[in-house]
Amino acid sequence: MRAMILAACCAALFRAPLTACASPAPADTARVQVFLGSVIRFHADSAAALATPGDSVSDRGRVVTRAADLPAPGMPYRVFADLTLHPIPKSDREVFDRWDRAGNIRLAVPGMPDLEVMRFMTSYGGETRHELEVSDLSPLLRGRQNLRAHVDTWVSPGWKVDFELRYVADTSYDNPSWAAPVYYTDSFNRQDMPRGFRTPVVIPPGLSRVVMKYVSTGHCTDGTDEDEFASKANVISVDGKVVARLHPWRSDCRRFRERNPYGARWTDGSWSSDYSRSGWCPGAEVPPTEIDLTDWLPQGRHVVEFQVEGMRPKDAKGNFGYWRVSSCLVGWDLTPKLWKN
Repeated sequence: MRAMILAACCAALFRAPLTACASPAPADTARVQVFLGSVIRFHADSAAALATPGDSVSDRGRVVTRAADLPAPGMPYRVFADLTLHPIPKSDREVFDRWDRAGNIRLAVPGMPDLEVMRFMTSYGGETRHELEVSDLSPLLRGRQNLRAHVDTWVSPGWKVDFELRYVADTSYDNPSWAAPVYYTDSFNRQDMPRGFRTPVVIPPGLSRVVMKYVSTGHCTDGTDEDEFASKANVISVDGKVVARLHPWRSDCRRFRERNPYGARWTDGSWSSDYSRSGWCPGAEVPPTEIDLTDWLPQGRHVVEFQVEGMRPKDAKGNFGYWRVSSCLVGWDLTPKLWKN
């Protein structure tokens, strides 16, 4: 009897409509296929004409957007983001884009910055698969939404993207009641942000816990040490007080070498895919850092500030260091939720 009741509850949980691309799933799981074979490229003139049917394009083909109907379950649940990146073959032995590129999946939030759902780095020309739990973003991952897939490629065609969201019933999880994007940029740099970046945030009433999800990776325009291969402090302040000082860094890139078939081996025996970097590795996703700001962000209006110390300035050739930075806030209610269909 308990099994029958549980099956009935799970069946009712995911009655929300899915897109036409939604695939069959077990009773306790809903899957929404957002992107399937979407081509990302860089083309200065005719990117729109070359778009995958159903996708709209921007940034000369490097961003594709598609609408999706996301479920709104009536009981506690988790959300997982599944991504596959396919390099597009140029011949039997080559692919068009054999370089590591920054990319992400973003949710377009009207009147606010984009919400970065998943950040990733393509490999040196290899196919990669990624999974990331994004349950804390569940207040925004429901209903009719526009999602964007981006790869910072400079070739055409570049990559094919498959992306889906999985909704899994889990009565042990406490879904947040509120989430909001705070900041998104793919070029935090010394020229444009010499004193950092400030933005207002408004915290709604009735929250018992507030955390920031922060994602930051360092890069450079010419592939030299600054800011890709140098550790630098990311400083976060609330109302003028420093609340976090982070040094994004990855020293485990060696374990992703097999994902990077076009990585170079240098004369000293080292591989380009193995080097430690400022918060990222070629062929890997970039999980967010969680910062508990409950004591700093009570109900009301506040100012949040972001800084990266010691960014490389623009040189005589126009090259410089920069950071890709995004953040959002997530809050939980004071009282337990009453789940309803």
